[in-house]
Amino acid sequence: MSQQHFRELIGNITSQIAGRPLDAGLDAWLNEHHGEGTPSYQAIKRACVEAVAQGWMCSREGGGIRYGRVLKADDNPERFSVDVVDMQDIAGPHHVHPLGEIDLVMPLEGDARFDGRPAGWCVYPPGSAHRPTVTQGRALVLYLLPEGQIDFTRA
Repeated sequence: MSQQHFRELIGNITSQIAGRPLDAGLDAWLNEHHGEGTPSYQAIKRACVEAVAQGWMCSREGGGIRYGRVLKADDNPERFSVDVVDMQDIAGPHHVHPLGEIDLVMPLEGDARFDGRPAGWCVYPPGSAHRPTVTQGRALVLYLLPEGQIDFTRA
């Protein structure tokens, strides 16, 4: 899996959602058109699993979470940064999404849930906040952040 091929897979998604509000409607649309069981979901999950195995994705570790920024907002015409984390039965650091956040949940082991959500997409609106949590197993979670904006808060 090359970084260029991964960029093309993500670009296919971001070009379709650019300019749309980050809300429940986008959440439903993403899960209908690119959710678990669709060719695009399977291609992204396969690409992430391969990239992690190759060592260029999730190459950092902190607090029991493997993570890494794969694309900066400047690398994407639609101005989304892309981060991927590898989490197993753990809560990550609390943060705020100034412009929102779009997550793709890809369970790897067990019946992994991300913030209670199963495999598929999860959209957080602008100004929302959470402590990202994976329960019931292990999952890769891909984060699309408009303009790369995320604000970590103090514990």
